[in-house]
Amino acid sequence: MLEPPATEDIILLPQPRMARFEPGMYASDKLTPQEILRLEAVPHEQGYILSITPEAIRMTARDAAGLFYARQTLEQLRRQFANTGKLPVAHIEDWPDFPNRGAMLDVARDKVPTMETLFDYVDMFASLKFNQLQLYTEHTFAYPGHGVVWQNASPMTPEQIRELDAYCRERHIELVPNQNSFGHMGRWLQHDAYKHLAEIPGGADLCPTHPGSIGLLRDMYDSLLPNFSSGQVNVGCDETFSLGKGGSKADVERIGKGRVYLNFLKQIHGLAREHGKVMQFWGDIILEHPELIPELPDNIIAMEWGYEANHPFAARGSKFAASGVPFYVCPGTSSWNSLLSRTNNALENLRLAARNGLDNGAIGYLVTDWGDSGHWQFKPISFVPFAWGAALCWAYDANVDLNLAKAVDTHVFRDCAGVMAQAAMDLGAAHARTGVMRGNSTVYYGLLMHALQGSPATGYLKGMTLYGLRACRAQLEEALERMSRAQMNRDDAELILAEFEMNACMALFAVRLGEERLKAGGVGTAQLPADARALLSGELDQIITEYKTLWLARNRPGGLGDSVARLETVLRLLSR
Repeated sequence: MLEPPATEDIILLPQPRMARFEPGMYASDKLTPQEILRLEAVPHEQGYILSITPEAIRMTARDAAGLFYARQTLEQLRRQFANTGKLPVAHIEDWPDFPNRGAMLDVARDKVPTMETLFDYVDMFASLKFNQLQLYTEHTFAYPGHGVVWQNASPMTPEQIRELDAYCRERHIELVPNQNSFGHMGRWLQHDAYKHLAEIPGGADLCPTHPGSIGLLRDMYDSLLPNFSSGQVNVGCDETFSLGKGGSKADVERIGKGRVYLNFLKQIHGLAREHGKVMQFWGDIILEHPELIPELPDNIIAMEWGYEANHPFAARGSKFAASGVPFYVCPGTSSWNSLLSRTNNALENLRLAARNGLDNGAIGYLVTDWGDSGHWQFKPISFVPFAWGAALCWAYDANVDLNLAKAVDTHVFRDCAGVMAQAAMDLGAAHARTGVMRGNSTVYYGLLMHALQGSPATGYLKGMTLYGLRACRAQLEEALERMSRAQMNRDDAELILAEFEMNACMALFAVRLGEERLKAGGVGTAQLPADARALLSGELDQIITEYKTLWLARNRPGGLGDSVARLETVLRLLSR
């Protein structure tokens, strides 16, 4: 038998708001827990009391969710006392700050996870006490009669949604349908059958004044929504950039852009109500017209999103609060457009959202994990941000000073060497060493996608230097070497290491490309000397081969070609 850990070394994720451990006192780990539902014993919904004495383990809650969360806490204690034969004598009282705590996965931008991967996500989210999951969808649901839209996307089928919904319910997670319904409809509108519904030719926004637009959404909702047991639906409606520039121009000139937007939003709300759903929607556009917020219909929830460390959650959320509109705060993992996350930005963005959400009465907290620009980042890149967000939205004051690296190593990576989480965070912070700081992106994406040609000293890559790139490279290499010493007790431990290594190799390739462009006098990718292009081309070709293999380890094949095509653009420039 092993010696039990010291009381001061016990860590939970999230940390409970009140936990008392008795040093040197233990219970047998063979005791059978007693589960008690008692409304008057626990005043807070989803709350619980976990009592461990030498004689008994008792879990008391006012509802089934509370008992489930007590089990998660007990399981985390068992993990730390494994092979000791003991559990600590303890008294824990706990409940959440936010009643709705969720994660959103982007399954529209190229990457649709396999069912096994989705089940793994749900298990992780449940252990972190999230109680909501959304799969952001544009075209990756197998809508009957619309096969031309999704035929090459490996979409979720109705049967798979129902299976996932049941799996979530068993773990007290609400699977909320999420289908963008106004902007971001380009995957539909590019096809002949739907082009007439676009606000402008070749655009991604539905025309809100075309009667066929609401007709299409009605057909979509009739197929999608019955597969979910949730009483909610997120209809998107963000970033309608072309509104008023085409089909709706006359109406916008007559009554204003905000009014046209709100009128269509109300029509969509009517569809949601027909299905008995409360409608969630991204709040960015209505916030451009704050005078219309009081006219939002009942049974609606605004989703206040923002992904930078200085996002004004307080100022924006207060506008919904002032009008009595329920709202969520929606920060992000900062994994997209980054390869390895933007660690410092992510941690502060997630913290700021929780603090300001609580201050302004937000009813929910949704951690978003997007897949912009090819969805190049792999699954575990977001583990640390997801865990931090889960901790903050469960009990902010108890977790704001959490030893995050230790908590994630113990309960997510399950790394007994205690190196994974900090190494992951250091990989995610390395981009800042270059001195090139881009909102919602990193220097790597500038070098691999957005600034392939022209001088790297100006524009997207302004401020990039050889010194900064070398500092970045040194941090990436050091963190990657440290990560190689991890000892994870997970079935997918080798895959996790391979995924981090791939994203780090992509970042290192971008750095080398930047170095070569600067050393050659500040040239574009295609203007590099032939010998440099040959070496880089061979390296990138190998990266692409390995990237394809790793993608298929957790994800469906649909979308892989689109994702790889962005890397192949760089390869063609190097191969000229």
